[in-house]
Amino acid sequence: MSLRTTINLNAGWTFTGPAGGPCPVDIPHTWNAIDGQDGGNAYGRGTCLYEKTFPKPEFGADQRVYLEFRGVNASARVALNGSEGGSHDGGYSTFRWDVTDFLAEENRLTVHVDNSRNDRVYPQKADFTFYGGIYRDVLLLIVHKDHFELDYCGGEGLKITSGVDGRDGRVRVETFHRTAGAQVRVKLTDAAGKTVAVGTGTDITLAVANVRLWDGVKDPYLYTCEVTLVVDGMEVDRVSARFGVRTFHIDPEKGFFLNGHSYPLHGVSRHQDWKGTGSALTREHHERDMALIREMGANTIRLAHYQHDQYFYDLCDQYGMVVWAEIPYISEHMPNGRENTLSQAKELVIQNYNHPSIVVWGVSNEITISTRDKKDMLDNHRALNDLYHQMDPTRLTTLACYAMCGSFNRSAHITDVVSWNLYLGWYVPGLFLNDLWMGLFHLLYPKRPLGYSEYGCEAMPNLHSSKPRRGDHTEEYQCVYHEYMLGCFDRHPYLWATHVWNMFDFAADGRDEGGKHGQNQKGLVTFDRKLKKDAFYLYKAHWSREPFVHLCGSRYVDRAEEVTEVKAYSNQPSVTLYVDGHELETREGGPVFRFRVPLTGEHSMEARAGDHSSVILVRKVDEPNPDYVFNKAGDVVNWFDKEDLDPACYSVHDTLGEIAKCPEANAIVEQMMEAAADQPGGRGRQRKGQSGAETDDGPDDPAKPAEAGGGRGARGGRQAAQRGAAAV
Repeated sequence: MSLRTTINLNAGWTFTGPAGGPCPVDIPHTWNAIDGQDGGNAYGRGTCLYEKTFPKPEFGADQRVYLEFRGVNASARVALNGSEGGSHDGGYSTFRWDVTDFLAEENRLTVHVDNSRNDRVYPQKADFTFYGGIYRDVLLLIVHKDHFELDYCGGEGLKITSGVDGRDGRVRVETFHRTAGAQVRVKLTDAAGKTVAVGTGTDITLAVANVRLWDGVKDPYLYTCEVTLVVDGMEVDRVSARFGVRTFHIDPEKGFFLNGHSYPLHGVSRHQDWKGTGSALTREHHERDMALIREMGANTIRLAHYQHDQYFYDLCDQYGMVVWAEIPYISEHMPNGRENTLSQAKELVIQNYNHPSIVVWGVSNEITISTRDKKDMLDNHRALNDLYHQMDPTRLTTLACYAMCGSFNRSAHITDVVSWNLYLGWYVPGLFLNDLWMGLFHLLYPKRPLGYSEYGCEAMPNLHSSKPRRGDHTEEYQCVYHEYMLGCFDRHPYLWATHVWNMFDFAADGRDEGGKHGQNQKGLVTFDRKLKKDAFYLYKAHWSREPFVHLCGSRYVDRAEEVTEVKAYSNQPSVTLYVDGHELETREGGPVFRFRVPLTGEHSMEARAGDHSSVILVRKVDEPNPDYVFNKAGDVVNWFDKEDLDPACYSVHDTLGEIAKCPEANAIVEQMMEAAADQPGGRGRQRKGQSGAETDDGPDDPAKPAEAGGGRGARGGRQAAQRGAAAV
């Protein structure tokens, strides 16, 4: 029985924003659902006003009323009946205010929400839209005056730490409250509701006999911990949380282990936005995202680049997804934002500690893109790393390095494990460089666990080619790219985790790629979740046990070649192709099955694998369909490459021949070529005709060599003579 009352305040707000107002809105809401996705990087960033009136809730003299916000981006200033309730900086976490003493019979709630540019609150520079708004639930929470802690970092006063002792589970339950002399009763129940352990105390360890482990996607078994606060013999407050019992470790040679068994982590990254909706997601949106991720067979999710909705972490627990959770300390170190990184990290841990799905806390993402004060940045990283370990010694820390951040960069050697965002084969020619890079890093640091936190390439479902190549934005090249990467990971089984960038296309209002404005189109599923790109089925063929077959190219109808390649993805041992009802050929092996088919007119093609089939229509045409071709000139350019291209510096607009004319610049290129895997793209630029390139910081260990791959140009430079790039 609940001892609390929750009242939802999502309905009936008024909003005054960039277009004026007030106008009626319901929560969840963002004012950037449209202009944050249409390109131009001119979406509304500033302070907007939300207002709501509501009657005084019923509560007793011995109760308190809290106002709870579960997500307001990025800063909030809250007032009730003219009384200021303080402010909150950080757009992705829960915060509360005890409003009991400010309530009237009729109440006017005002919230000023600010997503404007500043140098204090993260994120400020990244390849995604910073949606402004109250985009998660707003609640009134009525509790007894003696209750579990609600005033610290948005937590609920309950901390559950599990372990394994032989066949039994060991569950430590810590509770936090401010009532002297109160008693805490603890009860653990299994998934069927049966009590498996009870005890009393604010810090108690209970045994669960013959414990059933939380075992990833195979068996994500969850128990429930219920704690009750008792004062003078009366139960006054109760909190519960689901938890799992599991162990894990990461071996630098063998990768990730769950419950003592090898458990290779292969999965995706996810942003929390949808086309036309932005970040104002409902539970149905979250459930649809999880269903698509599960269909593909992923077993890990990197929840980038900030704290996600609690409901999605709950889904990860429920379905066995291993999670990388992180804060939006991203792209640029801001000395005035140090305190904000620490506060967001505290909230992330306090609010998410009990989720068994989470195994690593992320410190930062691509922080070296435009950081100038490296000493302060490194100190900030050490402070965050220490904070995570202090608050949670049971989990590991990690970070995602920028492609131009070299293997020896100090920032890459602070956390327990490390991953890299690398787009070799997309922003940089040469898919083989992925093998070289992984191999060389592992050779240099055989005891340092390495992962791939981002990799991918853009694909537009309306663009196609019989000869796909890097930069054409076709569905076919996305398939070529990911086919290679999956093989590459098989050749490097020591990687602790790999995460595709991205599961879904997402809003990045500053982008203009592939003919579509305001979106990053590296997703395996379109922004509206209506279309699974062909590469989605490649991963399903590798990862899923659900039998299926998929013929690629259903949107590539018009083909000018005399003989076309038809490709099927399947997790079945053989696939047979039928053309116009006649059996052409059977291929075995997989999961990629290739067929060569002569074209003479319009053909129906069907792939069969057991009881499963897939059909496409192909038509022979005289000339290639111009609608399939992306005609924008120029190479693939990343979001940060568009800024500050100093004409006095070598950049992606210079050929290698032009760079070779400058001895200093050519030396950098040669060094990078020699250490191709170490510095695929370099870290900086060499000024034309200028020598004396400044070198990057070396690792913390002075015995280790300095930054490999040469130096960089004047401080603040971000373009290399030969380009390597990553996308946030």
